[in-house]
Amino acid sequence: MALPGRPGPTRTRLDSCAVATNPYGAITDISGILVGQAERVGAGWLTGVTVVVPPRGTIGAVDVRGGGPGTRETDALAPGTLLDDVHAVTLAGGSAYGLAAAGGVQRWCEEEGRGFQPAPGVIVPIVPAAVVYDLGRGGDARLRPDAELGYEAARAATAGAVRTGCVGAGTGAAFSLPGLKGGVGTASIRLGGGVVVAALVVANAYGSPCAPGGGALLGAHLVTEEALRPRPPVEAPPSPGEPGRPEAGAGFHTTLAVVATNARLNHAQLTRMASTGHDGLARAVRPVHTLLDGDTVFALATGELEVAAAAPDGWTGPAELGGTVAVQAAAADAVCLAVIDAVLAATSVRTPAVDLPAYLERFPSARPPGYPEPDGFPSKP
Repeated sequence: MALPGRPGPTRTRLDSCAVATNPYGAITDISGILVGQAERVGAGWLTGVTVVVPPRGTIGAVDVRGGGPGTRETDALAPGTLLDDVHAVTLAGGSAYGLAAAGGVQRWCEEEGRGFQPAPGVIVPIVPAAVVYDLGRGGDARLRPDAELGYEAARAATAGAVRTGCVGAGTGAAFSLPGLKGGVGTASIRLGGGVVVAALVVANAYGSPCAPGGGALLGAHLVTEEALRPRPPVEAPPSPGEPGRPEAGAGFHTTLAVVATNARLNHAQLTRMASTGHDGLARAVRPVHTLLDGDTVFALATGELEVAAAAPDGWTGPAELGGTVAVQAAAADAVCLAVIDAVLAATSVRTPAVDLPAYLERFPSARPPGYPEPDGFPSKP
């Protein structure tokens, strides 16, 4: 909805700024998890909302490490609180203003009968949320996600392929230090016994996904399939003053992640999984957890399978312990791969306020031969 006296946004097609397949897997590879996204682009807008809707009975945890977080309902996920259940997780642009989007997600959950029932006929959805800073990147800092956009994203939640790149909460995302476009990414890892660990990220960091002195992606060695591994680029990094090199004091950021598993974990184990998710951020972005970032990782466990099934071959200790450690380690790798996916899926954005080339526009030789071409993003509002 446009502010009084402001033009309304132009809407892109659902597939017009995204990668439509998930070469590294997706968080929706976990049965019952849905993802919905909505965005506003043009006429001063460049922002959006991403919603992760888990199946009923899912428990949640969180670990906040950034110096400038914007969150809602994270205290409800702390150990020792009344409920472990999570009914949706909201990720949004708009800095602190964007937390309003969670109200729309909560309304959708109530309509769908998803929530805690403290009394007959009363439903209270638990919808933790976190936001990234993207204010003004579309040209007007007054245009940011609200409850209406959150409701739209939740209503769009589906299983199957997740749109990645410049969509949802990643629509206005950026990496400050290299001056590159960020976005939404996702990945999954399959362990023994059918256990899956997966992640979805909104990559919007002050730091860089590139190794110092060049354009090679940090964490690329974790991509095990040769056809999907980013190549060391031959292009030189941008010089000062070129597009893709931000001015000093480029602003505030935040990278968000949701890691999930279909294994059964207790709340303490799940909280540790959220913590190890931050290791994935540290492998993919340098630096992380700065005062300019509100880096936050949510963790979800649907409880479909016994975690002992994930114990690695040759493990001689208690199977539950081995499986739990394997799931936690995979959470870090999944987050790292999801950041790489976000970088590769991003497309260039140029507005009156920002000039943000995509990584693969700046370093085209780095494209993995098996990675799909993203659909074009409108270069001007």
